[in-house]
Amino acid sequence: MKKFLLILFSLSLISVTAIGNAKSIRIGTEGAYPPWNNLNSAGELEGAEIDFGNEACARMGVECEWVTQDWDGIIPALLQGKYDIIIAGMSITEERKEKVNFTNGYMTDGARFAVLKGSGLEGLSVAKFTGGVNKVNLNNAGGKEQAAIGQLIAAMDGATVCVQSSTIHQNFLEKHMSGAVRVKLYQSVDDHNLDLAAGRCDAILADVGSIIDFMESDGGVEVAFTGPTFSGGVFGDGVGGAVRKEDTDIVDMWNKVIAEMSADGTTAEITKKWFGRDISM
Repeated sequence: MKKFLLILFSLSLISVTAIGNAKSIRIGTEGAYPPWNNLNSAGELEGAEIDFGNEACARMGVECEWVTQDWDGIIPALLQGKYDIIIAGMSITEERKEKVNFTNGYMTDGARFAVLKGSGLEGLSVAKFTGGVNKVNLNNAGGKEQAAIGQLIAAMDGATVCVQSSTIHQNFLEKHMSGAVRVKLYQSVDDHNLDLAAGRCDAILADVGSIIDFMESDGGVEVAFTGPTFSGGVFGDGVGGAVRKEDTDIVDMWNKVIAEMSADGTTAEITKKWFGRDISM
């Protein structure tokens, strides 16, 4: 037994030393979720998380080795060893914690519905909700917030809402609007954005920053927000890096640099550059 424990201890030291002395770290990202992460026209990765990850790697003294992966397979590919950490606009949720560990959160953004201008759903301004509620935190939803959700459900009854599959946005619709709306799933936000612009969706639900990015493109000029901004509950506790359960050393490394970049304002400046506002944590 002592020999067995000694072997386990030795292996753990090797693991920690290997990570500590690593010259590069493999980061999985989607590359299709602007302004968080995206492949530009030259095929290069760019976005808030790319700048964030590159700065974090520089501070850790390692090279970032970015790996793009479709969203639906992004956690399975991590578990299979394709990369060491996911930096891809992934919200920290209890459901995902069953499969992976998370770093501390580094950015956060609310979720909101968007529709075409002039549609019957465009007029769901916050003034039409009980008490003028413009933000609904599902972690602490009182009477006014519950009433706002109820009014939104009534207004969207029978509508087709398009969301990216395997996301917190799909989870919200299934938990809070099941039976009231028809949910249409897509592999990427670009796909459901195109269908909204073409009139094949009545509404989309996505992060505020992602929708703003779409609105500022040629294809999104006829798109408008509607209803309140949602956070908490199924939307999780901000965006963090996902790591395999056994890789606690990687979590520690990233938490240290996340704290440093938050304290000195670096993450705030990165988010202002890409989102036009501070969404750092």
